[in-house]
Amino acid sequence: MTQFDKRNISMMMDFYEMTMAYGYFNDHDTDTKVVFDVFYRQNPDGGGFAIFAGLEQVIEYVENMRFSEEDIEYFRQQNMFSEEFLAYLRDFRFHGDIYAMPEGTVMYPNEPVLTVVGSLIDAQLVETAILAQINHQSLIATKARRIVKAAGEGRAVSDFGARRAHNMDAATYGARAAYIGGVVGTATVSAGQMFDIPVSGTMAHSWVMFYGDEFEAFKHYAENYPDATVLLVDTYDVIHSGIPNAIRVAKEVLEPMGKRLKGIRIDSGDLAYLSKRVRKMLDEAGLEDCMIVVSNSLPSLLC
Repeated sequence: MTQFDKRNISMMMDFYEMTMAYGYFNDHDTDTKVVFDVFYRQNPDGGGFAIFAGLEQVIEYVENMRFSEEDIEYFRQQNMFSEEFLAYLRDFRFHGDIYAMPEGTVMYPNEPVLTVVGSLIDAQLVETAILAQINHQSLIATKARRIVKAAGEGRAVSDFGARRAHNMDAATYGARAAYIGGVVGTATVSAGQMFDIPVSGTMAHSWVMFYGDEFEAFKHYAENYPDATVLLVDTYDVIHSGIPNAIRVAKEVLEPMGKRLKGIRIDSGDLAYLSKRVRKMLDEAGLEDCMIVVSNSLPSLLC
């Protein structure tokens, strides 16, 4: 099996969920009703609140939870479970109820954020997957909300986290959670497609380095995207090369086409200092409407 195969994620559980379920089965406790609450003990990073996220994926998980013949055979090979129990798993479907706050809701420590009501085995088997979905997405949504709040009104924040995420699922669902937390869009195409999140992207340093010089790289990009030209200006030297070349493209390439330079992006260095210097240079060149986009290490800078 590879990551490109269609997946049944019902097996995403701690093994002790299944060993406990087998014990309940042997003790004839399969129909005993229980209530499991999801809560957390403290806010991340010493914050005053957290944001609830991940519910949609929890619902998808419990609605589609079932064990395939391959799954049954895997459990059989563990030499721990009876054939009667394996037959029970073959027909297993989740029949419990889930109560939760809406995604995007502010939540606080030690309060139930999601409650599972159902049979003992139903509630036990879904525990790990529910925690994995809620913990990850709520953490990202909370961080995104803090960054958006720190950025202040009128300054849009976008997700660009896929290249730092721990795997492909984390990148996709992390972008979803960041959108719940208040970002305006994402660079992660899979998240844009799956969850109808606005996507955006310009160029990388490799684009600039591919061409003979920085001006040529900027010129080619502006000719391809005259209505949405945002130039990455920190490949060589922001103040002495990037911004002068961006201004030159604005004057020599875009303005003759009746277009304006939409923005520049700074991805390294002292972002606060460079932003102020760049703003002055752009304004002096008559590009007061050119926005400044900054990226890289913003969570530590803003929060």
